[in-house]
Amino acid sequence: MRRREFITLLGGATAAWPLAARAQQSGRIPRIGVLWAEANAEQAAPMLDGLRQGLGELTYFDGQTIKLENRFAGQHYDRFDALAAELVENRVDVLVASVTAAATAARRATKTIPIVFAYVSDPVASKIVDSLAHPGANATGLSWMGFDVAAKQVEILKEAVPNFSRLAILQNPDYIISAHIVQAMEEAADRLKLTVAIFEASKASELDLAFHRITQRRSQGLLIVGDPMFFNERNGIADLALANHLPTMAWHSAMTGAGALMSYGPNITALFRRAAFYVDKILKGAKPADLPVEQPTKFDLVINLKTAKALGLEIPPTLLARADEFIE
Repeated sequence: MRRREFITLLGGATAAWPLAARAQQSGRIPRIGVLWAEANAEQAAPMLDGLRQGLGELTYFDGQTIKLENRFAGQHYDRFDALAAELVENRVDVLVASVTAAATAARRATKTIPIVFAYVSDPVASKIVDSLAHPGANATGLSWMGFDVAAKQVEILKEAVPNFSRLAILQNPDYIISAHIVQAMEEAADRLKLTVAIFEASKASELDLAFHRITQRRSQGLLIVGDPMFFNERNGIADLALANHLPTMAWHSAMTGAGALMSYGPNITALFRRAAFYVDKILKGAKPADLPVEQPTKFDLVINLKTAKALGLEIPPTLLARADEFIE
């Protein structure tokens, strides 16, 4: 065998050697870099607990057999690029990205370190993966089925407020997947014979005007399209919705906690618990390109009963029976 051929084969064998074994051989435990949208571990607790629980079930314990390198963006999504670059420079073994913006930043930061995303609405539209079945490149993880969830949100809002017919949808036109989700909402509304009007706000200072226009159109219900800016402004949005007597459906339970009427979406803790499965597979030698993107199996309906009372709404018993959580 020629020396050049031997070196090539040796390099290929090294690349195929499980990351966990290589880390153990070098005398250190595997390090997992995690990009969080939240400001600290306390805010990220439901997701971080889910990730740690999933890792623990696979015999990975933070600080003992694995090391989590957490980085927090504090809801400033423009920080993700610098945080991802820092983790890449520190040579973590796997990058875990909590949200779409974190995943896209991780993809920009590295083409070699494996990436596991846990809460991405549409990884194909966001150009994080080539397809759900065949992700390609160095990223895979979990999609929260943004389109299917969007359609279900319309149906649940209609069930909660049976007599409404004019639906407002608030979107950020600058968010890459917003148009696709709005389309799914419009199709669902059309099936329910609802009149739809689309309103836009790309920054917090535009929210007052957006709500003014929504009320001018005499909208009777509001859907908030998932977006980082809307999440950051959830308290203000909830206040505006209540002040304008708008029953509001959101995608994240934190929006309901802030005062929105309802939220419907995947169980966040379960998604991050499942993300540990991907970390384990990759540490044992699997390539992200060969691990299909999974979709959630557990979804949560959260209803704010205090907001319902303030709006003068009586939530149907059938819907109350299906709720996973109440805020009173």
